[in-house]
Amino acid sequence: MSDSIPLQTPAGFAPAFALGLDDGTGHLALVSDARPLPVMSLSASNSGPAAAPQPLAGETSVSVRVGPFAPAPGRTIVLTLSGEWEGTVRLLRSVDNGVTCHPLTLAGAPWGQYAANACEPVWTENEEAATLWLECSVTQGTLSYRVAQ
Repeated sequence: MSDSIPLQTPAGFAPAFALGLDDGTGHLALVSDARPLPVMSLSASNSGPAAAPQPLAGETSVSVRVGPFAPAPGRTIVLTLSGEWEGTVRLLRSVDNGVTCHPLTLAGAPWGQYAANACEPVWTENEEAATLWLECSVTQGTLSYRVAQ
């Protein structure tokens, strides 16, 4: 700091602290101009999160896998299921454009699986290559679906 901070009585002292982070070798490195905190900065080339992609939306009366939905990294994904239908819907994730799709899990338990209408945030994706797919197993009625950010 270039400006001095006056001490005031009665204490005559001021507590000081410093922020630090792992330097990559397991040691503390103090935050400084040369080593700033790792946060996203907003500059002319990076004006914030990527624009939201077009929603994946439609309806089905049969069992089908729909996709891909290529989410913008770092943004919440919302799934809406509606209509008069019976069956199950699972949200799947792929990093090879749908060649291999994996059901979502959370702490090892199934996640993103539905047997009724819903409208809720379901995932936040951070990997640019990831795509999401809906596996719709409709046994009766018509399901309307929408995956969006």
